[in-house]
Amino acid sequence: MASDGETEGGRLVLLVGPSGAGKDSLLEAVRPLLQAQGVEIAQRVITRSAEAVGEQALAVTEQQFDDMSRDEAFALQWRANGLQYGITRQLDAWLEQGRSVLVNGSRGHLAQARARYPQALVICLEVSMPVLRQRLQARGRETPDVIEQRLARSGMWRAENLPDVRRLDNSGELNQAVQDLLALLRDEGIIAPRD
Repeated sequence: MASDGETEGGRLVLLVGPSGAGKDSLLEAVRPLLQAQGVEIAQRVITRSAEAVGEQALAVTEQQFDDMSRDEAFALQWRANGLQYGITRQLDAWLEQGRSVLVNGSRGHLAQARARYPQALVICLEVSMPVLRQRLQARGRETPDVIEQRLARSGMWRAENLPDVRRLDNSGELNQAVQDLLALLRDEGIIAPRD
């Protein structure tokens, strides 16, 4: 059995993209299809409950997060948009069992994630800037200034600026993004091909 994130069968899939690109919606839509194929979707630990809306995240206080970090509970952790995010070591257990795992990750933490999991497949979920602005405004979580900051951050982290990243467009219907994600995972051998 390999160590430091390398396994014989399981593979880490990092889904990254700007806030508002629809990662949570895509993950919820594809969850039963992936679980039927033996692919796990890791739960994120986040330091603010409002940020957990729309996904099956575990909301904790800053102190709880710091305690978990000190106790080495996280396989991956990062800070973005003023929040702390973590993926527990359950990730490593699944990979060691030969199970592939999909993680809602961070573009800004990509180098660290790849250092630990060099074989990870990175998929960047993208949307057009007008669609992204509309989605951020519609969800009502951020002030106009924060929305502009997120849009500016999104422009810095386009997939074409990230090495060895697969791109997935989610500007249209969610069902199309689901089908495109499944096709990409089939191409990579993470899920079984169509019959």
